[in-house]
Amino acid sequence: MFEINPSNARQWSRIGSRGVFGQAILAVAEHHPNMIAVSADLGNSSGLDRFKKAYPEQFLNIGIAEQNMIGVAAGMAKEGYNVFATSFAPFIAMRASEQVRMNLGYMGMNVKAVAIGSGVSMAFLGNSHYGIEDMAVMRAIPNLTVVCPADCAEIFKTVQAAARFDGPMYIRLTGAVGNPPVYTADYSFEIGKAVTLREPGDVTFIATGSMVHESLEAAKLLEQTGVSAGVINMHTIKPLDVAALGTALERAKLLVTVEEHSVIGGLGSAVAEYKAAKRQAPPQLILGLPDAFDVTGDYRFLLERHGLVAAKIAEKVQTALNS
Repeated sequence: MFEINPSNARQWSRIGSRGVFGQAILAVAEHHPNMIAVSADLGNSSGLDRFKKAYPEQFLNIGIAEQNMIGVAAGMAKEGYNVFATSFAPFIAMRASEQVRMNLGYMGMNVKAVAIGSGVSMAFLGNSHYGIEDMAVMRAIPNLTVVCPADCAEIFKTVQAAARFDGPMYIRLTGAVGNPPVYTADYSFEIGKAVTLREPGDVTFIATGSMVHESLEAAKLLEQTGVSAGVINMHTIKPLDVAALGTALERAKLLVTVEEHSVIGGLGSAVAEYKAAKRQAPPQLILGLPDAFDVTGDYRFLLERHGLVAAKIAEKVQTALNS
């Protein structure tokens, strides 16, 4: 269906997460004739323009009404359709949270709610469009699987797996155009199974979404100072891969969670909840967006401002190790 190689990885990086999501949906639809894509008036923004042209009878634009969109998506799923519903992260995760809770979590409808522009990638659109609390809200809903791909190649993998997955899911797309690739060759992807990119060391990064690449780069910087650093791509936030976490806890002197999400309620909180039941576990450094509504600005500027770039991540780890 698609091939992960250096050339494709560079091309997908230029397109960005939303454009690649549209390509993935288009490719997967060929093998899933019962697929329906539903949008809250954001078809083009979700990368679905070519899907609309190729499968006009399998695309529904509900308008700027995310709560209704989830209800419609659930109804289509009830009739046996494989439904992907898309909108910006705060609108699909919070404006429609009650509908997601009841129709997806409680009723278990086979709907994949896809949040585009999660984190702060919506840049100059500001706090109204930033997805800084969405993971906290979605992972608190019973029966809802939560996935956050590391890069554009993993978006393809996630859409493939989600189309085969029978049950409700929240897919969180982070990053922007120019999203740096993590994967340039094929690899094994399974929902609920983390991917170890660097073996656990003195420090082990547990990262998700856009922060996987930044964690890999931070690990290289730490290695130059004599600190061994592992990196685990925790693409599935719920359920957590506790086997991978257990290995990291056994080996690491410091566990570092990194996410483009509030430091409250996201990956860091999920890992801390797991650790709380352990008699012995290393200390944990939680890196993410602050518990605040902050300034509006360019995407890279915002990551720099909040310390979510490799050099600043490595600096914070060094400070934690020396304290």
